[in-house]
Amino acid sequence: MGSTNLQFYPRGFGRLHEIRKPDSCPMGVVSHSRPKFRCGMRNGPRKPLWRKKRVLSTEAIQAVQCLKLAKSSSNKLEEVFSGRLSRLLKADLLDTLAELQRQNEVHLALKVFEFVRTEVWYEPDAYLFSDIIMMLGKNKLLEMAEELFSELKKEGLEPNTRAYCEMIGAYFKMNMIQKAMETYELMKTSGCVPDKLTLTILIKNLEKSGKEELAAQVKKECTYYVDSPEKFLEEVGRKYPKPKLLDLV
Repeated sequence: MGSTNLQFYPRGFGRLHEIRKPDSCPMGVVSHSRPKFRCGMRNGPRKPLWRKKRVLSTEAIQAVQCLKLAKSSSNKLEEVFSGRLSRLLKADLLDTLAELQRQNEVHLALKVFEFVRTEVWYEPDAYLFSDIIMMLGKNKLLEMAEELFSELKKEGLEPNTRAYCEMIGAYFKMNMIQKAMETYELMKTSGCVPDKLTLTILIKNLEKSGKEELAAQVKKECTYYVDSPEKFLEEVGRKYPKPKLLDLV
């Protein structure tokens, strides 16, 4: 899609770090001898890998810069991954990935995402997947977003509200209203509760597309999912007013 020259392979299907231009070389990954461990309390819920934004460390900033400088050469990029990135701490590596996403460096972000998945501390994380799906949807890489969404179950995870929300947004980005509504229905039947962001995306895009009946249906369902639904709908209407229809004489 577009000018992004990427291919998406399923898990075990060449891995995302092998998404590259046809003339590039496989990326080397340095093996680690560190013991595998879990973070957090033994019996408590595991915190997501994805954390709130924070100030980037010098190491993360330098890693981003090196990756961007090396992206035109597969050999140089391989050196950065096998050298600088392999020495980053977990927090710095995740921050590097987040910053590449923020800068919309899709190709590099996908490579770092797969590199993260090879680390000894990595455990499947729905929040991490959701952010990558958001980036793909933003860039209209719908097929890749769908592939990654399906990867959640292969990793032993169930899509959460955020993952469904990002897929709904991706479908609206491509003006695929029926697929967006099908995903919304799948979200509800799976047991996930639509949040305010999901409902806002649905109402805004349905009204923008002139699908008043579907928008009214979603608004009605806000009663079940949102505290103070009237206040919520007023805020949505104020922030995203309906497009005005021109009277043609």
